[in-house]
Amino acid sequence: MENTTTTSKAPAKQDVTKPRLTAEEFKKEFKRQWILIAIGAVYVVYGLIFNYLPLLGWIMAFQDYKYAKGFTGSEWVGLGKFQFLFSDNTFLMVIRNTFAMGVLNLVFSTVFAIGFAILLNEVRHTWFKKTIQTISYMPHFLSWIIVVAIVHDALTSTGIINEILMNLKIVQKPYPFLQKEAWFWPIVTFSHLWKETGWNAIIYLAAITSIDPCLYESASIDGAGRFQKIWYVTIPGIRPTIMILLLMNLGNVLNAGFEIQYLLGNDLVRDVSRTIDIYILDWALDGRNIDFSLGTAAGIFKTFVSMTFILVSNYIAKKKGDERLF
Repeated sequence: MENTTTTSKAPAKQDVTKPRLTAEEFKKEFKRQWILIAIGAVYVVYGLIFNYLPLLGWIMAFQDYKYAKGFTGSEWVGLGKFQFLFSDNTFLMVIRNTFAMGVLNLVFSTVFAIGFAILLNEVRHTWFKKTIQTISYMPHFLSWIIVVAIVHDALTSTGIINEILMNLKIVQKPYPFLQKEAWFWPIVTFSHLWKETGWNAIIYLAAITSIDPCLYESASIDGAGRFQKIWYVTIPGIRPTIMILLLMNLGNVLNAGFEIQYLLGNDLVRDVSRTIDIYILDWALDGRNIDFSLGTAAGIFKTFVSMTFILVSNYIAKKKGDERLF
């Protein structure tokens, strides 16, 4: 008796690739969406002119650039400007300052924005919630000049902070906050928090509202309290948003700021207040020692480090299975 075996054939894979448009279909589609294409073209041209075309100026970093001679007449020095940067103790100092203030801003702004969004979400009175939210993001629209003026007036010897400390008998005489190196980074971090926490919390609030309410109801049935709902429902629900924003903001670690450090800085705190942007300004635009090449080299270093942070962090997020940029 013969043994008969039946083999099942695997279903053929369907080709789901979208067929290309013919020339006639392309013309028809172009006529139908020409307004959107025109609007998109404006932004493409804008990006090419103002974001990519200026990159040609990076050639200055490899020259001893002289304005009178231009790109073609300036002497090529190769990596000489980069070698000078990394042998300059001042540049190494400003890297430390920029990185430290950037990390402080990133960590505290992320934590405070998430915390503030969660607290606002827990408010039950809509009118009170909207009022607090409106007040909280108003400082975002203030220029850094105004913010620095407020911070400076509050921390001077006759400012409100010293008045409170002396009235409470904590100090006997005004404390010179703006003249102490140890206080400069905390002051900069606090200024960023005061200005941007409310604005940064908006996107987290939007992410919280997208969480399925059934999850909170299920948690209530299981006996979860308010804190447990936050920990096991709210935070995991906004984790993808947190990861995406964290990856994007990692590229801005070296963009620790310019205005507040430049305006609040003085000779007494110079060693902790100078950032890469201020260093570039000193070399590229200072009338005493104009060196466009050195300033450009410092800017290229800053861009390279920012791109490295984004690529490495995105790779790690991909390996761990978290949300990523690409």
